[in-house]
Amino acid sequence: MAHLALYRAWRPQTFKDMVGQQHIVQTLQNAIRENRLSHAYLFSGPRGTGKTSAAKILAKAVNCEHGPTPEPCNQCSQCERITSGSVMDVVEIDAASNRGVEEIRDIRDKVKYSPTEVRRKVYIIDEVHMLTTEAFNALLKTLEEPPSHVMFILATTEPHKLPPTIISRCQRFDFRRVSLEEQVGRLREICTEEQITAEEEALRYIARLSDGGMRDALSLLDQISSFTGGQVTLEQATEATGGLPSEQFARLAIAIRENDASKVLLEIDEMMKAGKSADKCLEQLMHYFRDLLLAQLAPDAGDSSGRIANPAELKEMSGGFSRERLFAIIDLLNRYQSEMKYAAHPQTMFEIALLKLCSDNPTASSAAQAASSAAMSSAESGVSRGELTQLKQQIAALESKLGALKSGGGAPTSGGAFPTSSGGGNSNARGSGSGGATSSPRPSVVSRTKLNAFVEAHGAAGQSLAKWPQILQRVKEERVTVHAWLVDGEPVSFAENTMAVAFRNTIHRETTERPANKGVIEGVLSSIFGNPTQLITFMQKEWQEALAESTGKSTEQAVGEELLLVPDDEHEGKSEPWIDEAVRLFGEQLVTIKDD
Repeated sequence: MAHLALYRAWRPQTFKDMVGQQHIVQTLQNAIRENRLSHAYLFSGPRGTGKTSAAKILAKAVNCEHGPTPEPCNQCSQCERITSGSVMDVVEIDAASNRGVEEIRDIRDKVKYSPTEVRRKVYIIDEVHMLTTEAFNALLKTLEEPPSHVMFILATTEPHKLPPTIISRCQRFDFRRVSLEEQVGRLREICTEEQITAEEEALRYIARLSDGGMRDALSLLDQISSFTGGQVTLEQATEATGGLPSEQFARLAIAIRENDASKVLLEIDEMMKAGKSADKCLEQLMHYFRDLLLAQLAPDAGDSSGRIANPAELKEMSGGFSRERLFAIIDLLNRYQSEMKYAAHPQTMFEIALLKLCSDNPTASSAAQAASSAAMSSAESGVSRGELTQLKQQIAALESKLGALKSGGGAPTSGGAFPTSSGGGNSNARGSGSGGATSSPRPSVVSRTKLNAFVEAHGAAGQSLAKWPQILQRVKEERVTVHAWLVDGEPVSFAENTMAVAFRNTIHRETTERPANKGVIEGVLSSIFGNPTQLITFMQKEWQEALAESTGKSTEQAVGEELLLVPDDEHEGKSEPWIDEAVRLFGEQLVTIKDD
């Protein structure tokens, strides 16, 4: 068969040629038989599923010399001329390049005139979602009440972009992706007619790459058969489409499973020498691990679940990975794929992503976090009864003083002064409302004895504190909102597997001390230091006072030596009104807005 392309030769010419859209075909044919055709149709669905082809077949069916008929004959002059596009009353418009209001007004003016060549005027508007708002408004009235001799067929891949007023005036048909088996059967039939020798695995590979679009599958088959001279094998299909053989993915997966960084780099070098693009390789590798996950979670899902390789070949490989690690691998590859779009050196990003997979061990990280949680629980349970009794007495004293203030309005005497809190001003209630209720839990009290222990270890903690940038980066990767609060703090000491961090701002410290946020930070600390590590926080002012007491110097001298900025009493002792108002309106959770 002489043709320019397989798709042009095998494009559906009748309803029975439509693959995978039987529910739509049956509905349209019944409407033609019963003479219940609508004045406007909306065909929506993924690309390459037959929307425009169905529109042309419907135009031929209503204008066939032997019709209207459920199946156009494709032999009369009307069908042949509509197929060739030479009938003036069947107009196909590309809305992507004719999206203005003037083009739609021209259609609105012409629909009033009766057809001159065929029975019914048909306007096929492809990619209709590209029309401007003004164009849609110009189309509305005509679309709602067109003359009886006019039919509109709108086709789009993005129906959500159409105004509801347009959708409500049409009968909507949603075209679905063609299943893998239906595509393979159609490709096999075409290969037989075109005398193309093709392996079954190659046809399945083409069908998987087309992602449910029959047009894309035919284009790929035409491209590969031209490349191979009519002999289509799986290896040649992979090479012609720029893909990678499943054996190479298997070698990469084994290297990642064994944490063999040198073997990973060798495989990447082979890919680059073969002329593959780094972003395409990373995308296909992510699909391969997705197939491994499906082979583990849904081994009976069938061949249609595979994308890069046959799921039957993945079952043995998937046994070498835990479910948690497969999820972690896919998540990391997806994150790096997003960053690679803006990278100046995509290959470097690809290498870093795979090297990170070799160095990271989610199982060990989970164990470290569990150990950290256990250590934190044991530390909390280790509070002495004496300290607990002392805290209760302090709370009782606070309650009695508050009662005295309410009844008499006087200030507390020096003999009954409020106990000092480690919050550096946290004893003040947020806002000016009565009752002094706080809107969030305060950090736990740090005793002066424990603070002095960190002051003594201050000089010898340099090596541990030097890891702070690495800690911040890991916390940012785990949860960016926690990182936003933690950056306000500054590491000042490290003792007894505990890192001490001093904060300038009370709100940042309080939010960091929340159990969920603190758990994330301590999990990162445990992972970096190699053993369960806890976090303790206090205010900069407290830390400077403790330093001054230990050295016998004034607070100002200690500040000068440490080169730390101490907030003044006005800012430290009470909350900022604009901060309180912002927290009241929007809450204390940080929200990050990302553009699409």
